[in-house]
Amino acid sequence: MGVNPVPLLGLKADQFRHPLDRQATNNLKQFPGFDFAIRSLLGSVTEQFFYMENISSSILVGEQQLPWLHKLLLDACATLDLEVPQLYVRQNPVPNAYTMAMRGKQPFIMMHTALLDLLEPAEIQAVIAHELGHLKCEHGVYLTLANLIVLASNQLPLPWGPLVTQGLQSQMMTWVRCAEFSCDRAALLATQDPQITMSVMMKLCGGSPQLAKQLNLDAFIAQARAYDAASQTDLGGMLKEMQTAQRTHPLPVLRAKEIDRWASTAEYQNLVVKHSTIGYTKSRTTGEWWNW
Repeated sequence: MGVNPVPLLGLKADQFRHPLDRQATNNLKQFPGFDFAIRSLLGSVTEQFFYMENISSSILVGEQQLPWLHKLLLDACATLDLEVPQLYVRQNPVPNAYTMAMRGKQPFIMMHTALLDLLEPAEIQAVIAHELGHLKCEHGVYLTLANLIVLASNQLPLPWGPLVTQGLQSQMMTWVRCAEFSCDRAALLATQDPQITMSVMMKLCGGSPQLAKQLNLDAFIAQARAYDAASQTDLGGMLKEMQTAQRTHPLPVLRAKEIDRWASTAEYQNLVVKHSTIGYTKSRTTGEWWNW
């Protein structure tokens, strides 16, 4: 498992953005004052708060600090044609990673130690690339609003009435799940090996440092296909909707199945071939937070 990824020079987000992400984003834009309202709630104080929190309570990765992890970040950014954000490591027993960039400034990725303990280096790079996908796709404003609505809507004076806010919350939950599919594609483009990305899903689904090396990826992919088949019936589709409606992320088996499918398409193959053979000036792309 594992290849040597080629840099995808000139890669644009819309070239790999998942159709569900595009559709859900268009739906959110139907809410009047959407971007303005959330940008008004955020400011330099929030940005400075997170910088101070990170620099005081986490390890800043760099050439002199965990250089192997810093190289994974640099390589993923080079492959996705993206400027390098800060990368931090924080002590936490829950395997997780997330990304943030307030107003497109000081973007950073946070990785928990439990996630590093669980994954192999190539899989860690897939997680980094997934988080970079949020930056590449400029998910910033929308993910900020998702956090405010889901975590603090009762405390913040949102500029919509309660019925609109309820509808917006439903739209946001749908959107964040759809956005994850785009970022999974970014992980695949960065590693250029679908088994690496699917292996991450498998380990997040039922892995531990002790069990990780015992898990069988082929069996997990078969499990993902079985779930997909079971959800095709009327009853299965209803149960699938119930399972996912309140989740911030798609089910791991669905994410694995989607990567398995997209990796075999001409769209993916042509994208890799096209951008590995052309050169452009690197452009700046920014984004916002969310969990792996």
